[in-house]
Amino acid sequence: MVNSEQRRRQLAREKFERQQRRRAEIRTKARRRNVIIASALAVVLAAGGGAYAIAGLTDGGGDGKDVAQDSPSAPPSPSASKKPAGPKMTIDAKAKYTMSLKTSQGDIGVAMDAAKTPETVNSFKSLADKKYFDGTKCHRLTTENIFVLQCGDPKGDGTGGPGYTIADENLTALGKPGADGSVTFAAGTVAMANTGQPNSGGSQFFLVWKDTKLPPSYTPFGKLDAEGLKTVKAVAAAGVAGGAKGDGAPKKTVTIEKGTVDKV
Repeated sequence: MVNSEQRRRQLAREKFERQQRRRAEIRTKARRRNVIIASALAVVLAAGGGAYAIAGLTDGGGDGKDVAQDSPSAPPSPSASKKPAGPKMTIDAKAKYTMSLKTSQGDIGVAMDAAKTPETVNSFKSLADKKYFDGTKCHRLTTENIFVLQCGDPKGDGTGGPGYTIADENLTALGKPGADGSVTFAAGTVAMANTGQPNSGGSQFFLVWKDTKLPPSYTPFGKLDAEGLKTVKAVAAAGVAGGAKGDGAPKKTVTIEKGTVDKV
């Protein structure tokens, strides 16, 4: 017969096991977030058929610089639709804007397409004016199958965001998808990362340093200038840190010392 002390120990053990399971689930979700780009890169080419699939190019989001959004492989949170909208529109969509990133590896300039991506440009202008990007690192470099450098996360691990999401824009700009469902993001393209769900962009973005095939799910909002593309290619040439193969933090650490968006 189970005495009270044995019963107490049994209940304590069951409580501990439940806590361990919950912690394991939290760790699993956190690992899924850490990509663009926040989940692991997976490109599958079917034999002779060119079938294409990718998990990645995702953006954490969150309710501030320290909070992450849902992972791209998880179902949307019930509260996702309640996230605050982006900043009030203040830019002139008929004007030209440039994003200037002064980084530890060189200057990067981006000509932004305000006419076709006004919400995106407006969000970047609002964040840059608040020095949001200053001191942040470009946390992910990919050098196999897709060729991008991802930046814009204040946490530096793929899980951070501004606390709101913005609408997808300009998704047809790169043409009609091919038989594999992809379009070509040409070298020099700058586009928004997202969680894998529609209209889920935050502050993370990626810089394409070599022509890359991706689904037309990422808002292309700008073009790198010649110096910027040269800078990103130099970072890519140095490879991924820690001997990782094709996907990880860049070996040459890229810190955005100052990020600004200006009307030109």
